[in-house]
Amino acid sequence: MNTDRLYQIIRGPHVSEKSTRAADKFRQMVFEVLPTATKPEIRAAVEKMFNVQVERVAVANVLGKRKRTGRQQDWKKAYVTLKPGQDIDFLGAK
Repeated sequence: MNTDRLYQIIRGPHVSEKSTRAADKFRQMVFEVLPTATKPEIRAAVEKMFNVQVERVAVANVLGKRKRTGRQQDWKKAYVTLKPGQDIDFLGAK
Protein backbone atom coordinates (compact mmCIF):
# COMPACT_ATOMS: atom_id res chain seq x y z
CA MET A 1 0.00 0.00 0.00
CA ASN A 2 1.04 3.56 -0.62
CA THR A 3 2.48 5.09 2.57
CA ASP A 4 1.17 8.57 1.68
CA ARG A 5 -2.36 7.17 1.50
CA LEU A 6 -1.92 5.36 4.85
CA TYR A 7 -1.05 8.64 6.57
CA GLN A 8 -4.14 10.34 5.09
CA ILE A 9 -6.64 7.62 6.03
CA ILE A 10 -6.92 8.46 9.74
CA ARG A 11 -8.26 11.96 10.25
CA GLY A 12 -8.08 11.81 14.04
CA PRO A 13 -9.39 10.13 17.17
CA HIS A 14 -13.09 10.42 17.93
CA VAL A 15 -13.44 11.24 21.62
CA SER A 16 -16.84 10.81 23.24
CA GLU A 17 -18.34 9.06 26.25
CA LYS A 18 -19.13 6.00 24.15
CA SER A 19 -15.60 5.79 22.71
CA THR A 20 -14.06 6.19 26.17
CA ARG A 21 -16.23 3.34 27.48
CA ALA A 22 -15.24 1.17 24.49
CA ALA A 23 -11.56 1.86 25.15
CA ASP A 24 -11.81 0.92 28.83
CA LYS A 25 -14.00 -2.15 28.45
CA PHE A 26 -13.10 -3.69 25.08
CA ARG A 27 -9.60 -2.29 24.22
CA GLN A 28 -11.15 -0.42 21.27
CA MET A 29 -9.99 2.88 19.84
CA VAL A 30 -12.36 4.97 17.75
CA PHE A 31 -11.07 7.01 14.80
CA GLU A 32 -12.61 9.27 12.21
CA VAL A 33 -11.37 7.98 8.83
CA LEU A 34 -11.75 8.82 5.15
CA PRO A 35 -15.11 7.76 3.70
CA THR A 36 -13.30 5.75 1.00
CA ALA A 37 -11.08 3.82 3.43
CA THR A 38 -11.36 0.03 3.63
CA LYS A 39 -10.82 -2.22 6.65
CA PRO A 40 -7.39 -3.51 5.51
CA GLU A 41 -6.24 0.06 4.85
CA ILE A 42 -7.41 1.21 8.29
CA ARG A 43 -5.64 -1.74 9.94
CA ALA A 44 -2.38 -1.00 8.10
CA ALA A 45 -2.60 2.72 8.88
CA VAL A 46 -3.14 2.20 12.63
CA GLU A 47 -0.36 -0.39 12.85
CA LYS A 48 2.08 1.87 10.99
CA MET A 49 1.22 5.15 12.75
CA PHE A 50 0.96 3.92 16.34
CA ASN A 51 3.23 0.83 16.23
CA VAL A 52 0.58 -1.51 17.71
CA GLN A 53 -1.00 -4.80 16.66
CA VAL A 54 -4.63 -4.69 15.55
CA GLU A 55 -6.95 -7.62 16.25
CA ARG A 56 -9.98 -6.47 14.20
CA VAL A 57 -11.59 -3.43 12.61
CA ALA A 58 -15.27 -2.50 12.43
CA VAL A 59 -16.54 0.52 10.52
CA ALA A 60 -19.71 2.60 10.70
CA ASN A 61 -20.96 5.23 8.28
CA VAL A 62 -22.31 8.18 10.24
CA LEU A 63 -24.95 10.34 8.60
CA GLY A 64 -24.49 14.03 9.26
CA LYS A 65 -27.22 16.53 9.90
CA ARG A 66 -28.90 18.02 6.86
CA LYS A 67 -28.09 21.72 6.53
CA ARG A 68 -30.24 24.50 5.13
CA THR A 69 -28.38 24.43 1.84
CA GLY A 70 -29.34 20.77 1.36
CA ARG A 71 -25.83 19.46 2.05
CA GLN A 72 -25.04 16.78 4.55
CA GLN A 73 -21.67 16.17 6.27
CA ASP A 74 -21.41 12.36 6.30
CA TRP A 75 -18.31 10.68 7.74
CA LYS A 76 -16.94 7.24 8.58
CA LYS A 77 -16.02 5.96 12.03
CA ALA A 78 -13.67 3.01 12.64
CA TYR A 79 -13.67 0.90 15.81
CA VAL A 80 -10.19 -0.65 16.07
CA THR A 81 -9.77 -3.51 18.56
CA LEU A 82 -6.20 -3.91 19.77
CA LYS A 83 -4.55 -7.20 20.70
CA PRO A 84 -4.05 -7.89 24.43
CA GLY A 85 -1.19 -5.89 25.92
CA GLN A 86 -1.38 -3.17 23.24
CA ASP A 87 -2.39 0.43 23.99
CA ILE A 88 -2.42 3.79 22.25
CA ASP A 89 -1.62 6.81 24.41
CA PHE A 90 -2.91 9.97 22.72
CA LEU A 91 -1.71 12.31 25.46
CA GLY A 92 1.87 11.07 25.54
CA ALA A 93 1.85 10.70 29.33
CA LYS A 94 4.18 8.08 30.79
